[in-house]
Amino acid sequence: MKLNSLVYFDPVLPDSAQGWADRFGVPCVDAGPMAFDNPRALQRFLAEQYGDESEAFVLVLGPSGLALHALGAGYGLSIRADFHRPTVSYRRQQGGGKGQMIAKAVGVRGGVYPLVLDATAGLGADAFVLASLGCPVTLLERVPVVHALLEDGLAQARHFGAAHDPSLLKVLDRMSLLEVDALDYWSDGSNRERPDVIYLDPMFPLRTKSALVKKEMRVFHTLVGMDHDADGLLPAALSCARYRVVVKRPRLAPALCGPPPGYVLKGKRNRYDVYPLKKLPDGLHK
Repeated sequence: MKLNSLVYFDPVLPDSAQGWADRFGVPCVDAGPMAFDNPRALQRFLAEQYGDESEAFVLVLGPSGLALHALGAGYGLSIRADFHRPTVSYRRQQGGGKGQMIAKAVGVRGGVYPLVLDATAGLGADAFVLASLGCPVTLLERVPVVHALLEDGLAQARHFGAAHDPSLLKVLDRMSLLEVDALDYWSDGSNRERPDVIYLDPMFPLRTKSALVKKEMRVFHTLVGMDHDADGLLPAALSCARYRVVVKRPRLAPALCGPPPGYVLKGKRNRYDVYPLKKLPDGLHK
């Protein structure tokens, strides 16, 4: 995937926009005051700029932060890392707590809040759930554009939390983000504290019937590419984690290459393959 440009539409953002554009080596484009806080005007501007292209990926910077707009090829959507808007806040406050399947897979319970390494962070949704439950989480993301969305999403959430929701800041304080490939991170001899749990969510394989694949997933396959090294993640994770490795998979997908999971938690769409190494002790962190 190749970015076309960085578009901004807030008159107070040119310096920040230029910084993002320089970071990715793309043109910085001013969408003008007509697009300010007007989604339809912004869409018209993008359509006029890139409508002749079969596929275009544009970073857009506005008052609510950084987003990736995917245009053409049946996409027509905007993707951002969201840690503070109403839907996310509702799940954080009403989402089932330690009864959630991801919590059970990782081993969260009263008195046990493992140090989690999310080695394939994506847009950070699962890492945020775990941090909301009380786990310190390190997010690894190797794709620069996705890392930028995460970086900005965390910054926007921190700004919102400081103004409106102090409890959100406690969650964000448990999250740290690194731009690095997981295998490179583990191979570094100067590595940090070993994580209690390593969480893997490698890119799901695309189904053959493209109409069944959500737009977001198609964009991510174009943006990130297939995790061809996904099978190498499991043995590396098993050698690094202290207590367990958890792999999120589509419900009917094969397990990653390596030893079979110790047990499996199945949901309607996804499942969690759990590889226990040792029992998680009580009083772990928090």
